[in-house]
Amino acid sequence: MTLVSLSALIQGAKQGSVVSFPTDTVPALAALPSQAELIYQVKQRSLDKPLILMADKAESLWDFVQGSQLEREMWQKVAEIHWAGALTLVLPASERVPPSVNPNHPQSIGIRVPNCALAQEILSQTGPLVTTSANLSGHPPLLSLKEISQVFPDVLTLDTTSPTISGIPSTVAQWTGTRWQILRQGIVELQQMDRHNGLFPEIENYK
Repeated sequence: MTLVSLSALIQGAKQGSVVSFPTDTVPALAALPSQAELIYQVKQRSLDKPLILMADKAESLWDFVQGSQLEREMWQKVAEIHWAGALTLVLPASERVPPSVNPNHPQSIGIRVPNCALAQEILSQTGPLVTTSANLSGHPPLLSLKEISQVFPDVLTLDTTSPTISGIPSTVAQWTGTRWQILRQGIVELQQMDRHNGLFPEIENYK
């Protein structure tokens, strides 16, 4: 069991270790983008399941995606409405995204800013981290940091009282080039909020 202080977790992440900390949805396993393969190994995760890149603010994420000026303006408007929050946008990846982040989906990257002050503090010092829920692949997400430290003894898990979390993964919306597809429905309901704003002209539910 490896519970560590905030400073030790941040230092460990900067040095390339896999770490775990709370977010606004479920606790995350996280690592530098250059160390993404470690998360797949620790979690025993299939390479066809992409990771999500998290940052403390939207401005830290836009260099990791590419699109037309019109697309980027739309994405930024969506982010202004829903971030910080439980919405992951899956967008075309730029050359800044290492292939190991999404080995079977290198053309895209999921990005999110969590609505959690503690997670934002960590990310502001580490820079963007690739993340996934803290559980062995195929098992339910672990919600207790103590339990995470027991299941993943080699992961640096933050020793803290967990802030309020929903326990529900984020909504995942992928931009196809012409419309949005909902890959996973979470708390955020794009259909109701964004059709009115003209930001999601066509939405398809896939899961």
